[in-house]
Amino acid sequence: MGCEVYQNCGGCVFRELDLKTYQGKKENQVRALLEEKLGTLENIWQTPLFMKDGSRRRAAFAFEFKKNRLVFGFNENKSNQIVDVEQCQMMSKKINEELLALRGLVEALCKIASQKKIKGKKFEKVQILKGDLQVLEAENGLDVVLETEKELSLDHRMEICDFMNGHDSFIRFSWRKKHAYEAEPILEKTKPFIKIGEIDVFVAPGDFLQASKEGEQALVKLVLESIGQTRGKMADLFCGIGTFSYALSALKGATVLAVDVSKSLLKGFQNSIDRQMIQNIKIKEKNLFLYPLTAEELEGFDVIVFDPPRAGAKAQVKELCLMAVDKRVQKIVGVSCNPETFARDAKMLVDAGYKLKKITMVDQFVYSDHSEIVALFTNEK
Repeated sequence: MGCEVYQNCGGCVFRELDLKTYQGKKENQVRALLEEKLGTLENIWQTPLFMKDGSRRRAAFAFEFKKNRLVFGFNENKSNQIVDVEQCQMMSKKINEELLALRGLVEALCKIASQKKIKGKKFEKVQILKGDLQVLEAENGLDVVLETEKELSLDHRMEICDFMNGHDSFIRFSWRKKHAYEAEPILEKTKPFIKIGEIDVFVAPGDFLQASKEGEQALVKLVLESIGQTRGKMADLFCGIGTFSYALSALKGATVLAVDVSKSLLKGFQNSIDRQMIQNIKIKEKNLFLYPLTAEELEGFDVIVFDPPRAGAKAQVKELCLMAVDKRVQKIVGVSCNPETFARDAKMLVDAGYKLKKITMVDQFVYSDHSEIVALFTNEK
């Protein structure tokens, strides 16, 4: 409550509602969407888990410098227009404390106009006029990635270094041209890390993480509760930095195959498990959208955990459905950030004979229309 820009900003579409009304509305919407595809969820739907407002540890801000004025904030709902913000109630206290300083740095960078020699005696004006800024609150400080089409000049880099040396809360600042590019650290005081269980996990610039520490812990807890006492051979599909793999590897008697398409994420993941001397995780690079683990490759696994991007895991789920009933995994734990694609994938599993045992909604995107889902499917012969 109390945000002046929520009606235009694309983040908090339900900010005008009191907390109880909002939580009830969100639960009803998600449950209704799932029941439309899956039928009644009586005795399957679990009590949702709601995260606190102000718990977001990462954010992606947009900015534009026009007519000598900086606009810095979030995109309007279904628009490329930027809503100017100086504080955000979704964000953690630490990020909010440093937002004005970040705005000041971005404005200073935009005001720098350098000359770059391009050919012969020709020069090109180098000035940053728009871009994005990603901020992560790691356990040991703030990690920032600047994304601009224009490459940074020496003057830009010096400005960034001066800023970093004058602000103790910031521990790394990186730059990249586009989201798909590997980020270049400009200044790194120390390597940012997050905690997954008892493990310190170092993160590379721009690594994808769960939006909040509390939300991540809730998802891991639900996955482990779904697995229960089942042990043996496990797979963590769309593993990312290994959020679930670390938790699975701590189970006595478990071995983990972690699969993802991102080379950069897997490189950091491999370095981390080597450093931690975790011997029961094996990492595999594979595009599961195009080349899912086949029904034959899945034979012998006791547990499958999948946590795909918003597009869902249709190709991989199809292979799970093609498995012979007597060779299927005991438990499948589906994690999703998109209830619509989850409903599609869940229906495929149910229609193939898997039993949907429970579904829990996790609300870590407070006052938004986004939700996480954790569901347990079993193979009951």
